[in-house]
Amino acid sequence: MERFRFKKIDAFVEGQSNGNPAGCVYLPGPDALSGDAMQQIARELGGFVSEVVFVFSDEGYTALRYFSPEREMAFCGHCTIAVMYDLIKNDPELARNPIIRVHVQGRELLVRNDIASTDSVFISTPLPQFLTTTLDRDDVAAALKIPPGEISEKNRIMLVNTGLSTLIVPLISLDTLLSLLPDQKNLKEFCVRNDIELILVFSDEVSSKDNSYRTRVFAPAFGYLEDPATGSGNAALGYYLLNADVWDGRMLRVEQGRSREHPSIIRLESDASKLQRTVFFGGNARVKIEGDYLLYP
Repeated sequence: MERFRFKKIDAFVEGQSNGNPAGCVYLPGPDALSGDAMQQIARELGGFVSEVVFVFSDEGYTALRYFSPEREMAFCGHCTIAVMYDLIKNDPELARNPIIRVHVQGRELLVRNDIASTDSVFISTPLPQFLTTTLDRDDVAAALKIPPGEISEKNRIMLVNTGLSTLIVPLISLDTLLSLLPDQKNLKEFCVRNDIELILVFSDEVSSKDNSYRTRVFAPAFGYLEDPATGSGNAALGYYLLNADVWDGRMLRVEQGRSREHPSIIRLESDASKLQRTVFFGGNARVKIEGDYLLYP
């Protein structure tokens, strides 16, 4: 039996929203667990949390690995918010740093510490790849089980990769977005067939005037239908908005989820680079459970 420090932390919480729960396992070093053992823990926690992040120090840097119940993930936004918010809140040395560098699969991400000013941490995202897709409104509508006319014609369907391949789908109305109930098995087959990891639907109709967009994010490729609050998916939306020249990069709030009145809140902003702007997503986190995880052979 092995014992590791464990926390269940909800990311992107605001008001009565529950945010998105992450399982956070704190390891003493990079060799404490094999990839197979990490996958075993993620499978055991399936249904309790959607993803698990393993955090450890590696050559002086904070390093992260992410697993869903089905497989290792290149990136997980809400897990990063959860674990980095918790580390900064509980480590006086980290708390003094405005920027923390994090290693994820050989890449360096920047974590901006805004806890004192906005009760948030902000995560830089990989630069986007705007991928070619032949999918049209009829294809996507059939996968989502909605009439094609519910997909907006004034905005494009686009496939954007910012760590995860995300299909961005603009919808006409908030009512349609909230009533979506696609079939998980069929949607997974659609995603696998088209090399899609996330589907983000969005509308500029919102529940609160404080927010700019409402989103929902579906992730059947990772073993579950819907993600209640998503950093990487909404970051892809940020790049989509920059690409369409409808966002100037200043802070905006995105409400996410199926609840009309109690959505999760994800903050987006972009730097002022004239070459390639980077989108940062931000939010807070709340520890709900902490203790030890016991891993049996």
